[in-house]
Amino acid sequence: MSTPAATVVEAPAKPERRVGCALVTGASRGIGAATARALAEDGWAVGVNYSRDREGAESVVASIEEIGGRAIALGADVGAEEQADEMLAGVADRLGPVLVLVNNAGVTSDGLLARLGDEAWNHVLEVNLTAAFRLTRGVLGQMMRERFGRIVNVSSVVGLRANPGQANYAAAKAGLIALTRTVAAEVARRGITVNAVAPGLIETELTREITSNGADGLLGAIPARRPGSPEEVAACIRFLVSEEASYVNGAVLPVDGGMAA
Repeated sequence: MSTPAATVVEAPAKPERRVGCALVTGASRGIGAATARALAEDGWAVGVNYSRDREGAESVVASIEEIGGRAIALGADVGAEEQADEMLAGVADRLGPVLVLVNNAGVTSDGLLARLGDEAWNHVLEVNLTAAFRLTRGVLGQMMRERFGRIVNVSSVVGLRANPGQANYAAAKAGLIALTRTVAAEVARRGITVNAVAPGLIETELTREITSNGADGLLGAIPARRPGSPEEVAACIRFLVSEEASYVNGAVLPVDGGMAA
């Protein structure tokens, strides 16, 4: 009696690495820096944007080069239209077309609405929301020609629930969520995904003073009873950029220890 021949099952071919790069805004530290490193580990050449912290951005670039990756530091205030346009042109010339865009740059200027001035309102909206709109518009043409693109907007749990004293920041982050969903619906047929993450309290330089001073009331509002790390947010962004997430589109992923549950 003959033994049936064994069936050989070939492993699925890995997707071909696309010729292009990832651009991460506000990447000199915190979530942006962790995201730049995570994407570099997946083989992307990375544009590391910074506004003021050139030393921090160059340190991120050096850490990527140490693991054999390719990255460049890009100084630009993304809230200034001319600087943002020059950055897009510069990164395309040096690293290739931007096929992954992570809109992470953000600022705060807190205050109760009754005392919130126009300058504080406009600046926060310009950097946190309008810059994401302009950069997204700037990269969509190439993504549509390639029939591939990944855009991840870094929103906030504040865009999902109230946080008194942050009307401008909340409006910008909620606007990012609406922008995410709308653009996702517009471009999904071209192989482009547009998603958002909504971090809660993440331990960065901006929040370290809060968490180190024993903010029991704040941590008490988090079911996990701890702040998150930039790397935990970056891991979610890394997934949304991956081939495995190609059917995830228009999603908003809270990374907040359960705050928005």
